[in-house]
Amino acid sequence: MALFTDGPASSMEDLTAQDSQLLDVASVEGIDVTQKLVLAQDELALELDALLTRLSYVNQLFWLAPQPNLGSVVVTPALKLWHTFRSLEMVYSDAYNSQLNDRYAGKRDQFHSTAKWAYEMLIAAGIGVASVPVPRAAMPAVTAAAAPAPGTPLPDGSYYVTVAWVNAAGEDGASALPATIATTGSSLLVQPEGAPPKTAAGWNVYVGVGPDSMALQNGSPIAIAQTWLQPVPLAAGRPPGPGQRPSYLKPVPRVIQRG
Repeated sequence: MALFTDGPASSMEDLTAQDSQLLDVASVEGIDVTQKLVLAQDELALELDALLTRLSYVNQLFWLAPQPNLGSVVVTPALKLWHTFRSLEMVYSDAYNSQLNDRYAGKRDQFHSTAKWAYEMLIAAGIGVASVPVPRAAMPAVTAAAAPAPGTPLPDGSYYVTVAWVNAAGEDGASALPATIATTGSSLLVQPEGAPPKTAAGWNVYVGVGPDSMALQNGSPIAIAQTWLQPVPLAAGRPPGPGQRPSYLKPVPRVIQRG
């Protein structure tokens, strides 16, 4: 599971799974669904931040314990559904305001109700929190390099490479968008891009000949300042994961949602 701050909690595919007419409506009405995903994320961020602030007051007697913040919130199924339905509500609200079509109004109201239902499910289950949150990694820098041993290059072809930061407990953050490279008589050198997060103790690298065949290559987390020279053959490790699971679920005091 990704952190809430890694990016929109749901994707276009999540929206179309709930509403098969979405892309047709967006095309006809000129609605940018990607923008709605971002706007819905911004709205949820404000509401989650308000909930977390309320939690800090409720737990003020235990002020020595670190309080969760938006950067430690994990996208649980309930939170993902809340974002999905809020995004769909925003799409159909735009469509209705453009055409004043009652069919769009019905869809808008339907997704408003399901968004409130998903919010209630989140309240009932609690907010997922990572004790040591690890943000999603940026796309890595990948370059062709001499093979680690003479005469042992990778088979010529295209390779997909992703990385994930790892905390001291061995938990992967969400993996980066994969980089691609074509090799000819060489291996490849991998290095994470950007400053490492403060919670990172190392990083993992995943390589494959396709986006769905990437597998873990290192046996233990790679040191933060170290690069990775890909040996031959590719290791058949586990695939990259979606990110951290919640360390715990934080109960939420019942409040009235806007709208």
